[in-house]
Amino acid sequence: MNLVWLVVADNSKARIFTMESRKGPITEIKSIVHTEARMHEGDMTSDSPGRSSGKGGAGQHTYQDEVSPKEQENINFARQLANELDSERKKNTFNQLILVAPPEFLGKLRHQLSAQTQKLVCLEQAKNLSAMNAVDIRKHLPERFPGLESTAA
Repeated sequence: MNLVWLVVADNSKARIFTMESRKGPITEIKSIVHTEARMHEGDMTSDSPGRSSGKGGAGQHTYQDEVSPKEQENINFARQLANELDSERKKNTFNQLILVAPPEFLGKLRHQLSAQTQKLVCLEQAKNLSAMNAVDIRKHLPERFPGLESTAA
């Protein structure tokens, strides 16, 4: 039997579904929430960036982080989710993976996935469906999922 997981995520939560047939409904089996991504950026930093007057002494320059704290939390969640998927792959919990997420988060998640887990991705959709119920999510996906046996309508 082909075990397919459908991951519907955004930068603060991921929902994992399974399906039993190519055209059938999806069933939610797990939810992962990353509360840090929901914080305001001002709450993520303890103080203002450092300052330098420079060699000329005419004005100050603010040191900027290459990645904002909010962006770093998005990366952290993508890494957390990728690690979870990799762990489950090693247990043979699934053998195909479908990823649905907003374009920016989908890119971050793809970047964090191990090469072995990436090989199991059979479909990606750059959409934000994370707030929808399972029935509505299913309506936004292809009628037939790749790789599943056509056992039920």
